[in-house]
Amino acid sequence: MTTTHIQENHVKTGATVWLTGLPSAGKTTIAHELAGRLREEGHRVEVLDGDEIREFISAGLGFSREDRHTNVQRIGFVAELLARNGVLALVPVIAPYTDSRDAVRKRHEEHGTAYVEVHVATPVEVCSVRDVKGLYAKQAAGELTGLTGVDDPYEEPESPDLRIESQNQTVQESAASVYVLLSERGLL
Repeated sequence: MTTTHIQENHVKTGATVWLTGLPSAGKTTIAHELAGRLREEGHRVEVLDGDEIREFISAGLGFSREDRHTNVQRIGFVAELLARNGVLALVPVIAPYTDSRDAVRKRHEEHGTAYVEVHVATPVEVCSVRDVKGLYAKQAAGELTGLTGVDDPYEEPESPDLRIESQNQTVQESAASVYVLLSERGLL
């Protein structure tokens, strides 16, 4: 007599975790820390880094309000597509405008895809000290204009799902707070 073993093909829930904040706020660092933990647990995870998207998907776009909106919508489209297919899409991008972020959230809602907005609310003074890419120094030297949060607007989310003040905790603590939120929402 042959026994048939049926394996459950458990499809994990996908979601988009949108990390918005100023340049050098810690968005990408937190996303990679969280991605490592999630991968160790067997989750399918992709980090859609804003700089990489600009290089490969949004090459040719500038930093006008229109181009920034287009860039955010492209990233939102890819994130929703991944999330809808069971991937946890971690999206560390500045996304400075409320209407652009709202459009991404709406796209997710229309498809019934989970979306979590995390505001990495690091003050500009802290970001300029971190200055990971040297942007604040270039702006201060007059070599760069249109720096978000300095001479270009950043519209802080009014009611994000989570607000992280990265200057008051470690990267591990910041990532853990996002992990807890995802867990509480049943997305892990």
